[in-house]
Amino acid sequence: MSIRDEKSGNYVIDPLTRIEGHLRVELDISGGVVNDAWVSGTLYRGFETMIKGRTPIDAAYMVQRICGVCPVPNTHVSCYASEDATGVTLPNGARLVRNILELVQFLQSHIIWFYTLAAVDYVDISRVLEANVADTYALAQQAGTSVADFGAVQAQVKKLIDGGDLSIFTNGWFGHPAFSQTMPPELHLIGVAHYLEALQIQAEAARIMAVVGGKFPHPMSSVPGGTTWMPTEEKLDDLLFRLYKIQKFVNNTLIPDTLAIAPHYLDALNYGGGCKKFLSWGVFDSDSLDPADRYLARGFVDATGAAPVASAIDDSDIHEYVTSTWDNANPELTRWDSETKPDFTEYDVQKKYSWCKSPRINGEVAEVGPLARMLASYLNPDERYNRVRELVDTGLGALGAAGNPGALLSLLGRVAARNLENPYLIELAIAQTQELIAYVKEGGSSFFQPAQRPTGNGAGLWEAPRGAITHWDRVKGGKIDNYVIIIPSTWNLGPRDEEGRLGPVEQALVGTPILDPERPLEAARIVRSFDPCVGCSIHAVERKTGKTGTVYARQGGAF
Repeated sequence: MSIRDEKSGNYVIDPLTRIEGHLRVELDISGGVVNDAWVSGTLYRGFETMIKGRTPIDAAYMVQRICGVCPVPNTHVSCYASEDATGVTLPNGARLVRNILELVQFLQSHIIWFYTLAAVDYVDISRVLEANVADTYALAQQAGTSVADFGAVQAQVKKLIDGGDLSIFTNGWFGHPAFSQTMPPELHLIGVAHYLEALQIQAEAARIMAVVGGKFPHPMSSVPGGTTWMPTEEKLDDLLFRLYKIQKFVNNTLIPDTLAIAPHYLDALNYGGGCKKFLSWGVFDSDSLDPADRYLARGFVDATGAAPVASAIDDSDIHEYVTSTWDNANPELTRWDSETKPDFTEYDVQKKYSWCKSPRINGEVAEVGPLARMLASYLNPDERYNRVRELVDTGLGALGAAGNPGALLSLLGRVAARNLENPYLIELAIAQTQELIAYVKEGGSSFFQPAQRPTGNGAGLWEAPRGAITHWDRVKGGKIDNYVIIIPSTWNLGPRDEEGRLGPVEQALVGTPILDPERPLEAARIVRSFDPCVGCSIHAVERKTGKTGTVYARQGGAF
């Protein structure tokens, strides 16, 4: 439930559930519409300073602890930064191993996001008992989605409802009028059944990451210079077996579910578009190791005009503003010189209200994530991205927006983009595994290169499932002299900047129709469509020692 703040008259969701970390959302709602919004990261932690004085391999192992949901990209981007600083060229075998590990991390994260974190914003558990089981099987076949023991699932839900405890489904606003009134109860039952199946499939992805990474979460095999995992044909055959199981789920369950549910929420094409500018660093290296030649494209997309336009981008003009942040850092310091100077005052939406900084690239507010990647790839004329264009066009056709990629600039478009990325990811994961099998069969053994110099500046520009991720490090004498991190959710959750411009999530919230301000489900859907990871987005240190983090407890809704 949201709480009405007596002083401001705004509605407050604190904390927002089904995301990673602690997020407060404050909404000015009147006339059934969000007129203004403030998104506040309320978790205080420390990483960058504690890395100083450590070795690059220490940094890789430490930064993966930023997040237990996506530890792989944090590890890899740290390795890329260190390799850039110390003159390492990633060996081809290591490139393939890292790509496979990263691809499976993306798949696991996306499956968890759609079914576990987001789906119950669209699938109403309270409608499941209305479903006719025989009709549910018929609908599943009609929709082209997989069947399950729908009768057993319905009985499980009935037991939970009769017992007065919805267990894992407790945190949903079921029965809310914003749930589709046209979506049949049988489709709700299908969604719940596949929610449970998705838990098993994401575990298959986790098993692959445990094999390649040594364990999961927090893999041990990716290190600056390459990988310590030595693939064999037998190990890779096991990976392929599991990848094909994931592919079957993606193609026969996740995509058909998306296309079956989406037509019942077409109103969500009309709001939630946000800032309409997007950043992707690109991800999954080709054998050229050229960042402009990755399997998902790099670029900055401006979709504020009649048609989206993509352009080249680099990290030379990124600033993190702290106007609305509990921080006194100098935004003029960039990349290797950036700093964090935490200074908590009070929660005040007119002054400072978040631990998140406000990153800007070339002075622009930018959204990051699957939508940014899909747009950057869709608009890139290279034939490498033909499959992305095919998937996006298929999705647009299903949404009744054929030939109009601008329809993706919405709540429903953002959800669709994340799910449509999955077929591309699993196909690439299988192809990269097959390429690695061929490499091993041919006697390939290039998996590691040691540092070529002890001193240098390095940049890691990569993607996590949630979007663009950047690490910069300055290495002196083999030790970290300075370390700077901008995580995807820092871009998306950042508060107002020095010009008063709202962050991407805040902009996406403005204009959202709200049927029930005390249960602003429509707003929660928008925030969750970004898959926030608040724990990743805030990096601060305790001022006296520089080593420990402090959590400021809130009482009565205030700090």
